[in-house]
Amino acid sequence: MNVLLDHLPQFREGFLGTLSITAASAALALVLGIVIAGFRVSPIPPLRAFGTAWVTLLRNTPLTLLFLIAFFVIPQIFFPGTSPFVLAAGALGCYTSSFVCEAVRSGINTVPLGQAEAARSLGMTFFQTLRMIVLPQATRTVIPPMSSIFIALTKNSAIAGAFSNTELFNVSKLLSDKGFAIGWIFLWIALCYLIITFAISGLFRLLESRLEVAR
Repeated sequence: MNVLLDHLPQFREGFLGTLSITAASAALALVLGIVIAGFRVSPIPPLRAFGTAWVTLLRNTPLTLLFLIAFFVIPQIFFPGTSPFVLAAGALGCYTSSFVCEAVRSGINTVPLGQAEAARSLGMTFFQTLRMIVLPQATRTVIPPMSSIFIALTKNSAIAGAFSNTELFNVSKLLSDKGFAIGWIFLWIALCYLIITFAISGLFRLLESRLEVAR
């Protein structure tokens, strides 16, 4: 308990840092995932090819390697001076977007084909059909796997602590390097992650129940 009480500001800062990275990465992953899922089901071949390449490349690349590219390649070539937070959120968001894309695409495939055909018969474009007809119906199917994806994202955010970001893993490393009992440090860090993941799980259960009532 003394480890927590004596270093409460550090734990609080690490907790808020993990929340910030998780929230920013989740927002980026959600937007990119939906866009890439639209590309993957698009009737335009170049968009389908781009979506397939995006998912295949990111899902089969280790997350640590993406962090290395984000921190040691991107600033040198494209965006010098970018903050570690932005680089970490970008790497984690892009990686997670490939999993979000596949979840959304699976949800799109559950919508009866007749829905899209009816929309096209009314003169709606593909993207209008996707935005106004298909995606709203696919949401109910997509929410359960999304919960697992964002919980995994929260745990993956620990890698950001090794790249100059203040978050829970970084706090545990700093305290353990100072000689504090590693067992107690990991216990408090684990409890912090449990709080975040339980909150995410509860939020998605609430969304799922709300959508079931609206069905």
